[in-house]
Amino acid sequence: MADYLVRGLGFNGSVRAFAVRTTDTVGEAQRRHNTWPTASAALGRTMTATVMMGAMLKDDASITVKVDGNGPIGPMVVCANAKGEVRGYAIHPQVHFDLNPQGKLDVRRAVGTEGTVTVVKDLGMRDPFTGQVPIISGEIAEDFTYYFAKSEQVPSSVGLGVLVDTDDTILAAGGFIIQVLPGVDDETITEIEEHLSTIEPISKMIQKGYTPEQILEAILGEENVQILDQMPVKFQCTCSKQRFGAAILSLGEKEIQEMIDEDGMAEAHCHFCEEKYHYSKEELEGFIEEIHSQKN
Repeated sequence: MADYLVRGLGFNGSVRAFAVRTTDTVGEAQRRHNTWPTASAALGRTMTATVMMGAMLKDDASITVKVDGNGPIGPMVVCANAKGEVRGYAIHPQVHFDLNPQGKLDVRRAVGTEGTVTVVKDLGMRDPFTGQVPIISGEIAEDFTYYFAKSEQVPSSVGLGVLVDTDDTILAAGGFIIQVLPGVDDETITEIEEHLSTIEPISKMIQKGYTPEQILEAILGEENVQILDQMPVKFQCTCSKQRFGAAILSLGEKEIQEMIDEDGMAEAHCHFCEEKYHYSKEELEGFIEEIHSQKN
């Protein structure tokens, strides 16, 4: 099954719901960054939440999430758009600990319990929307639940899970976001809470082959779900040699000449996907010629 996300409504439109399978997407991040198991779970959960938040946007809007705790993994930065494309990295991807007392990967220890979750939405307007809340648990899902309640005033339940194999590869990853809309009745909230208290961990559901649609049916009840649409999800970076070349060009003639004199070449490294782009002496000299032509 390929990764994809579904958007839906529940209980006659009184609930908004998202569910996603991100196994291959998180697996791509794990391969690119060589994340160790606990770091894979932390980054994978953050990527899963962010891609669902991206699906809440429209057209060419995008979202950047930074989870900056006091744990050894350091800041994690994840970007997504409204098309199901997501990329992300952790400052220290080689972080791993023994399982916590619940027998799960100790994400809280990796992320830390103090710090901030910052969400920046570029909606194509003059100023982006920025929301920030303190980290309340370091388990990621609870922190996003708190973000929705405090920063966007939308009562939500966020479930995120990443299952890592013994060889560090990703066995299963996915998540859901359930949001109750204004006017929802108490009986609906109670029914959802009862379902949430009895379902299996989301990573186990994904491992067993649950589709995103089936995840929402398990949470809301099959008769209460209306699937609106679905979209493919994948790890997709926006970097390119041309983009980095434009950045080098913007440095100006003096700095480019220093690159030529000191190293005879230049290398650009993308933190999001670990790609490296090399620029020869001739290419750098071409940038200087371009600067000269722009002056004339």
